Amino acid sequence: NALVRIAPCGDNICATNLWIRDPSKGEAVGDRLVMSLEPQSASSFAGTAYDPKRKLRYSIAVSASAKSLTTRGCFLGKMFCKDVTWTAAR
Repeated sequence: NALVRIAPCGDNICATNLWIRDPSKGEAVGDRLVMSLEPQSASSFAGTAYDPKRKLRYSIAVSASAKSLTTRGCFLGKMFCKDVTWTAAR
């Protein structure tokens, strides 16, 4: 559904959309999610994510494995959460 570059941006990590399969849902190339993360273990991180386009701040947890990266973003006191699993582009 999307091709996203995850890279440092200042003191944070940014996920920037490089390609979107269906832009009708509001996502666009160039949209960014700015994450401020702290290590929780060797393969997991937690912190906040800010979506400048929507002006929304989320709590976020990130866990990595050899084959994928899973993000769990929540807002409104963790009442609403969504998990997304990412795989590296080849």
